[in-house]
Amino acid sequence: MSWGNRVKDIQVGDTVRYSRQWLQSTSTHTGDLPRAKGTVTAIKELGSLKIATIDWGNPDIPERVNVANLSKVRLREVE
Repeated sequence: MSWGNRVKDIQVGDTVRYSRQWLQSTSTHTGDLPRAKGTVTAIKELGSLKIATIDWGNPDIPERVNVANLSKVRLREVE
């Protein structure tokens, strides 16, 4: 699945994290953001932007994020 498809498919209820591209572009390699995973609780369209409200379970992480800076968390199968 391409990055563009992961972004446009983000919906309320999805588990997301900050995208690798965004983390690298902001030089965020340590701290809470690279490991943060949360659940999308709302999506609001502001012109051409989509802003997601996310329950990260951590009050130190901003709850509103541009959907373009997110990636869906996919569950890995364990054999």
